[in-house]
Amino acid sequence: MKTVKEYIRTIPDFPHEGIMFRDVTTLFADARGFRMAVDQLLHPYAGQPIDVVVGLEARGFILGGAIAHQLGKGFVPIRKKGKLPGAVIEQPYQLEYGEAVMEMHDDAISAGQTVLVVDDLLATGGTAEAGIKLIERLGGEVVGCAFVIDLPELGGRKRLEALGMEVHALCDFEGA
Repeated sequence: MKTVKEYIRTIPDFPHEGIMFRDVTTLFADARGFRMAVDQLLHPYAGQPIDVVVGLEARGFILGGAIAHQLGKGFVPIRKKGKLPGAVIEQPYQLEYGEAVMEMHDDAISAGQTVLVVDDLLATGGTAEAGIKLIERLGGEVVGCAFVIDLPELGGRKRLEALGMEVHALCDFEGA
């Protein structure tokens, strides 16, 4: 039986020369692989009280929606600036060359709700940290951060663990 990592293809030099892009669309396209990933992302949190699942733009929406469905819980998207229609709160974060902003509806999380944060890839951790800050500003409590892929050399896991977060990743890839 294949592992989750074996379903992920690598595309060299995308989106820039020297980048090895880890493409999870091949994982999502295979029913067995997708189910395996969702089940394995959920496993560490079985039995924990989770009120809502948050997915980070954009592939985190696919995973987060499936996980929320499995748990029978609601799903909340955290999006790039300007993509949500209602009143939002925003959190800037650093990119390799510049800054970006993540947003969440200002009524998406209630104080005291427990939250599982989900995305496909953990690189530097900037996007996840911005999401965590948004959740915490609304009074939510992040119980864990689940990713399909960790790129350990980029330091995201250490960054999130320094914030006191529990980090779960299904596989890792060396290099950027």
